Amino acid sequence: MRLPILFLLAALLAGCGPTDAPRIPDYRTLGELRVATRQDAIAFRYDEDGSSGFEHDLLLALGEHLQVPVSFIVYPDVTQMLRAVIDGEAHLAAAGLARNDLLPLRWSSPLREVDYVLVGRADRGTVRTEADLNGRMVSVRRGSLPADRLERLRKRLPGLSLHRPAAEGDQALLEQAAAGKLDLVATDRLHYAIAKRVFPELTVVWELPIKSQIAWALPLEPADPLAQEVATFLDHMRASGQLASIADRYFGHVRRLSTADIVRFLSLARERLPRYRAHFQEAQTRTGIDWRLLAALAYQESQWDPLATSRTGVRGMMMLTTETADRLGVRDRLDPRDSILGGARYLEMLRDQLQEDIAEPDRTWMAIAAYNLGMGHLRGARAIARTMQRDHTSWWGLKTVLPLLSRPEYAARLKAGAARGGEAVIMTENIRNYYDILTRIEPPYLPPLQPRGLKLSRNG
Repeated sequence: MRLPILFLLAALLAGCGPTDAPRIPDYRTLGELRVATRQDAIAFRYDEDGSSGFEHDLLLALGEHLQVPVSFIVYPDVTQMLRAVIDGEAHLAAAGLARNDLLPLRWSSPLREVDYVLVGRADRGTVRTEADLNGRMVSVRRGSLPADRLERLRKRLPGLSLHRPAAEGDQALLEQAAAGKLDLVATDRLHYAIAKRVFPELTVVWELPIKSQIAWALPLEPADPLAQEVATFLDHMRASGQLASIADRYFGHVRRLSTADIVRFLSLARERLPRYRAHFQEAQTRTGIDWRLLAALAYQESQWDPLATSRTGVRGMMMLTTETADRLGVRDRLDPRDSILGGARYLEMLRDQLQEDIAEPDRTWMAIAAYNLGMGHLRGARAIARTMQRDHTSWWGLKTVLPLLSRPEYAARLKAGAARGGEAVIMTENIRNYYDILTRIEPPYLPPLQPRGLKLSRNG
């Protein structure tokens, strides 16, 4: 059961109140789990598409474990988030928080480990030694671990300048660096990898000797039942593979594209995509599949070339076979509108053929893999996953099995025979990247009257 979410906006107040504020009522008494958070590209996002994020999804699962709804209280910065926990306004704080044992807080076991880098435009010059930071300005989010370490470094390097905005997140700072408005930005590698897919001019200029663990912050109470529940929950999520599956949903694919891949994609998104945008949006209206996902699929198939033809005979924008085109009623595979509408219907058919126990976005990623290798081979891979006791209902579990379809000892067991399952994984992971990029640079399409039962694929 997916629990309801209540979004509250916390005002930026002068003064944080005393540290001995009354403790927040128990989540069972209150009837909800109150979480202090902030907007972050990785942990928690809330926009016109709804709410999402690695820690967002993990916290919803925690709410289901506790059998209470989750109320996210959005603060403008980390300091106020942590203050909310200390002052009894929230049960816990979560949004890419680096564990800091000097604070009067209890920390959960780590969700993931991160290391930090300095990022800037490639044309701004590299940093070969620590001394090269003299005369440079580093922007770093206030309250982050690198901010503290860079302050210490500045004592040795008087020419180093620090810019510490309170409310701007890592992605906003990286965007300004890409535009040449900021010199260098201190961030972690994952935020950098996400930003680089939209701003390929960014590069790592210096690796900071800093590592940290991302965790949740709870009140420092001697006997806090929530702390024990969180510990039990996270242990279960690790042991079951669900923690790794959620992590893969959001950033298991982000480092796959090269800089050259990104540059070409962004170039064609400007030059070719506008010609066909209306066709993709029409396909969304007919099928309920996000037009940006369909465009990402088309780019992987043909790089938005309506005349594309492969050696195996598949043709057109969506690279349909003659048999598939005939089944879908596509009259001309080289007509971009016909091809896009046909490819969208085919993806919808594949997704509808999957069992109901497969949730989104895994259902969509599996359907895209089947678009490449066929539903028979996908079902064969799921059967192998079951025999290997891997999660056959998640894309994270299935993508480790699909490459085995090319091996004779596995193919011999399958009705559909051998297949290049590894290629289907690469294709699907690429599409996930292209889709992520398009959701950053193209707005969603909201037709005046959406069809009943509209299905919008979530970004993962």
